[in-house]
Amino acid sequence: MVGYDPTSYSDPTEAKVENIDIKWKVDFNKKTLQGSVDLKFEVFKDKLQSVVLDSKDLAITRVSDGSTDLKFNIGEKHASFGSPLEIQLAGPVNSGSNFVLHIEYETSPVATALQWLDPKQTAGKKYPYMFSQCQAIHARSILPCQDSPSAKAPYSAQITVSDPLVALMSALSCGSETSVDESGAKWMTYKFQQKVPMPSYLIAIVVGLLESREIGPRSKVWSEKEFVDKAAAEFSETESMLAAGEELGGPYVWGRYDLLVLPPSFPYGGMENPCLTFVTPTLLAGDKSLANVVAHEIAHSWTGNLVTNHTWEDFWLNEGHTVFLERKIVSKLFGEQTRHFQASNGLKDLQSNIDHFGSDHPFTNLVIKLNNVDPDDAFSSIPYEKGHTLLFHLETLLGGPTEFEPFLRSYIDKFKFKSVTTAQWKQHLYEFFENKRPVLDSLDWNAWFNSPGMPPVIPQYDQTLAMECTSLADKWAKASSDDFASFKSDDVNKLTSWQKIEFLSQLLQKEPLTSSHVTAVDALYKFSDEGNAEIKFRWNRLGIRAKCESAIEPALKMALEQGRMKFTRPLFRDLGAWEKSRDQAVEGFLANKPFMHSTTASHIEKDLKLV
Repeated sequence: MVGYDPTSYSDPTEAKVENIDIKWKVDFNKKTLQGSVDLKFEVFKDKLQSVVLDSKDLAITRVSDGSTDLKFNIGEKHASFGSPLEIQLAGPVNSGSNFVLHIEYETSPVATALQWLDPKQTAGKKYPYMFSQCQAIHARSILPCQDSPSAKAPYSAQITVSDPLVALMSALSCGSETSVDESGAKWMTYKFQQKVPMPSYLIAIVVGLLESREIGPRSKVWSEKEFVDKAAAEFSETESMLAAGEELGGPYVWGRYDLLVLPPSFPYGGMENPCLTFVTPTLLAGDKSLANVVAHEIAHSWTGNLVTNHTWEDFWLNEGHTVFLERKIVSKLFGEQTRHFQASNGLKDLQSNIDHFGSDHPFTNLVIKLNNVDPDDAFSSIPYEKGHTLLFHLETLLGGPTEFEPFLRSYIDKFKFKSVTTAQWKQHLYEFFENKRPVLDSLDWNAWFNSPGMPPVIPQYDQTLAMECTSLADKWAKASSDDFASFKSDDVNKLTSWQKIEFLSQLLQKEPLTSSHVTAVDALYKFSDEGNAEIKFRWNRLGIRAKCESAIEPALKMALEQGRMKFTRPLFRDLGAWEKSRDQAVEGFLANKPFMHSTTASHIEKDLKLV
């Protein structure tokens, strides 16, 4: 590592990629991408003789500058960071110059950015499927690049796939062409253009038998046909969320905002790939109650994609600001009490993640250190919720939304198309609120940025929507079996889905219920029949914590039938920690590991203490 970014071998201060042009043929038989990439560089150093790029498991066959074949060397492989690819230039290049590298290569069948699904793993059961997940440092497994969020560039691509499969990317479509090879097989070449500079982790591709439905003037939802109509109904409020985001962050610069509902193995709730947000099918609750994840990914259009954290050590700049914007969007659509309610709920996720790492673990800091650390190992809700808590606290201290929202807009305007450090963010905060410097100086910045555990200050969130949840949770926690008759099925009838989630979240923070409590709760409230994944997840965890043997099967089923790490990892940890469920959990994991996303599988192995 050069020290510029602890997770990258490249150094954009010497020469930076200014444009990327990709040509890939997707081979489902070999599970590889075959083709080339052209990287155009701008030089910032005199007498530059070589460049180093990030790569991981790439079979590189040729490197040239357009006229001359160039010598290259692939260095020793690091398990997480891959290998440095050093390319010797034909001669010294001086500052202010440009040059292009043409690199021909093939990806590995085990490229960590890609998941390949056999037809039987798809909803339609007839055609294979492939999708990417490049965040945080997996882009290097599908193209040699400067795989650091500090290096942003536009890109274009031509993707060739067998007909009738469809290719989509995190870019605008520029049409397609049909060809027939010597064997008579029909191929489609899809063309894409992304004109807005973006980091490598936002390069995204999906190939499958996909259909779309219009859900707004600049939005479609894409999915296999089995889910596309349900998804269109679930995400029908997308345009309202986009408009609310523009009120806060300024013009939406990416052209289209489409959504792709992926197969269940996708490891995250959503991924903010420009022009094409990837989302998990676990959001398809049937009542739009989990569409706040879409609000979150929309908010990334400004904080994360337009203004990007400089390295993954500053990840809170992406996620803290995006949660803050997401809840601002929710407030505009559903009221300020809902914003406070969701912020209060978020504190429980924050506490749960801190408990997992340990309250003194450095990964619970807001600004973390990643020397020789895979960013995936540090991933949690901490930068999301701890970052949001800081921003909410600042808004309260500095005069409320009318004072703080203009700062947020100015931050986006100043750093758009760029990457930013925590120090730069703080400097801009002080410059914007020059007349309130004493207020800013009153904060213990070191405690906020560099101290582990919960935030030094917890805002006083409005508890109106939480009161019924708290009252009911307290009542159940204190109840003996003799008290069960005092509860009624309509206790939860007037609660929203989010209030039911809060009720269960509060029970999870209390002493474990008994198995008889769990049986009584379900007899009345039917949580085991829930289609809402957030409710089902918490209900399954309550059952395992209560040592309720009847909860093992549904908890393991949920852990295996979808791959969203927010759900899968805690369920496997719970199942693995109880002697009566551990063997089933390990057996189930090992049987399903070949079908899991590589990121999910590697984490569960650690959660189950198998490695």
